[in-house]
Parts: sequence; C-alpha cells; structure tokens
Amino acid sequence: MNQLKSPEKSFEISKWEVWEAFQEVKRNQGAPGVDGQSIADFESDLRGNLYKVWNRMSSGTYFPPPVRAVEIPKQHGGGTRMLGIPTVADRVAQTVVARHLGVRVEPAFHENSYGYRPHRSALDAVERCRERCWRKDWVIDLDIQKFFDSVRWDLIVKAVEAHTDAVWVILYVKRWLQAPLLLPDGTLQKRDRGTPQGSAVTPPTQWATSASR
Repeated sequence: MNQLKSPEKSFEISKWEVWEAFQEVKRNQGAPGVDGQSIADFESDLRGNLYKVWNRMSSGTYFPPPVRAVEIPKQHGGGTRMLGIPTVADRVAQTVVARHLGVRVEPAFHENSYGYRPHRSALDAVERCRERCWRKDWVIDLDIQKFFDSVRWDLIVKAVEAHTDAVWVILYVKRWLQAPLLLPDGTLQKRDRGTPQGSAVTPPTQWATSASR
C-alpha cells in the first residue's frame, strides 16, 4: 500500500482508492457473488486480492465476472424484483468508480433530491415532505415501470460522460453494463439493455426516496 500510483500503468488509480473502496464494501457487508467468496474469505488474503483489483483496473484489463441474480419480493407486493449480487472483488472495483463519480455528480443534484446521496436519508425526505404538506394539499407519485430493466445503455454512458472525462471510468461502466446475469436456475443470461439492481454503481430503487418539489 506504500506505492500510491504507478507510472507504468495505463490509468492513474491509486492503491489507496482501492483500499478505501474495500472498507466501504466491508461496512455494507452483502452476500457472496458467483464465486461464493464472502467478505471474510476475501480478507483472508486481503493484500493479494486488493492488489489484483488495483493491478487489473489500472492496466485496463479488469473484466467483471457474471452477476449472481436473486429474486426478492417487492416491498408492496405485486411479484418479485431481480437483485444482482456482484462478487466482493467486483464490488470493490465498482466502489472505486462510484466514489470517483460521486464527488463530481453530487453538486449537480437538486436540493430536493434524496436518493443515493451521502448524509441524506429517507427520514430527511419525509421531513421535507411534511414541510411541503403545510403549504400544499396535493402530492404527485411517479414510478417508471421496469426502468432498471429497460434503460438504454447509451443513455447511461452519455450521462457518465457528462460528469467525467476519465477514460477508465467510462470503460468500466460499459463493461459492467455488459456483464451477464447468472440466473437462479444456473443459466447465463446476456443482456442488451438495463442494469441489475443492488451493486455500488446501480443502487436498488427501494433505497431511493425523493421529496416532492
């Protein structure tokens, strides 16, 4: 961990960024991905595993493994939602990118946006809604059906490019979008649109709560 950057690598990604990303992944916990490796397993050779993530990301040779798909019931009934569980190593890599994008995207959010943002919670959104109810007697409730399942990849990449010119960030976002799903029945599903919910770069929609403007 002493050497933060290597001039011999294609991309400037520090080892410290990878280390901090792992600490965040560890705090969030989570189930094993397709390799069956838990966070405890990953920690058994932490230095070696983090080096592999850093080495591949900084050299442009990191390719994400398939995402393990798990069906979970929707909070308010009406069927199930497909949750994608990346491997621990892949969650670390995704968190490196998510942290890079977070500091650049955060200033662009509307003041009334509460989904996915640091130091903001669902309770903060509820409090703002209560304030609005003192002045307004109406509410608009919107939900885009199957948004995460059908969103176009080119639009996602375009949005990312609007906030960063880091080639490695755009490269890995594209690769994560193309990563196949390992379905519960053991079959591998290739995709041409949409993105699995549940990873560092695609937070599950049930965590997003925004107050009405």
